[in-house]
Amino acid sequence: MSSHNPSQTPASAERGPQAATVCFSIQAAAEPGVMPRVLELFAKRNLVPERWVSGVHGLAGRGAELMIDLQVAGLTGQDRAYLARCLAQITDVRSVLTSEKAGA
Repeated sequence: MSSHNPSQTPASAERGPQAATVCFSIQAAAEPGVMPRVLELFAKRNLVPERWVSGVHGLAGRGAELMIDLQVAGLTGQDRAYLARCLAQITDVRSVLTSEKAGA
């Protein structure tokens, strides 16, 4: 069961017409704490990724890499740059790439 409080509008809905869907591609060490730290960054800003795909490549304990691809709607260019910088500072994150999909 889900409830909606009209006074709590998602941040993505407040961004305006200049906002777009931003795709983040994150490469990190395959460590258990990486995914929750990545998700927490968005949750603290009241953002829910529209898409999240992740997987581990390589053998565990032998330099395995975690790849996370996610998409978040309603971000401005300034939001995109800020979130990318924050993601890059997360422990065990090796690289962060971003791209943008035009809004409909």
